[in-house]
Amino acid sequence: MQKTPNAFITISRYVLSVGFIFVGVLHFVRPEGFVAIVPPFLPAHLELVYISGVFEILGGVGILVPRLRRYAIFGLIALVVAVFPANIYMFMHPEEFAKGWITPLALWIRLPLQPLLIWWLWAVRERMKAEAPSI
Repeated sequence: MQKTPNAFITISRYVLSVGFIFVGVLHFVRPEGFVAIVPPFLPAHLELVYISGVFEILGGVGILVPRLRRYAIFGLIALVVAVFPANIYMFMHPEEFAKGWITPLALWIRLPLQPLLIWWLWAVRERMKAEAPSI
């Protein structure tokens, strides 16, 4: 018998979904900001931005679809790990990115947010698994 998901899971699912879909759409609406943070050692910056945007949107939608949720969470974790070099690049080059409201401190704070996001995704997965072991 499957239990009803607790509030943490339900709220997290929607917050994560909306967040990933929103940022994924931004990859297409305002790609220049994302292109700027792709480290120079990677090729095809615009294409990488579009690809990551597609996977953010797919992952965000997948979190809401019970049969896809497990795969979406694993995929989003992989995506967050894959884009982490962009955060490191921004931190290492504050002269290029610390402008306006984006301060060097903000670039530093952004680094631990990625592992926190991974933890949040995994916590949702684990709590769902505990409530419905087939997930």
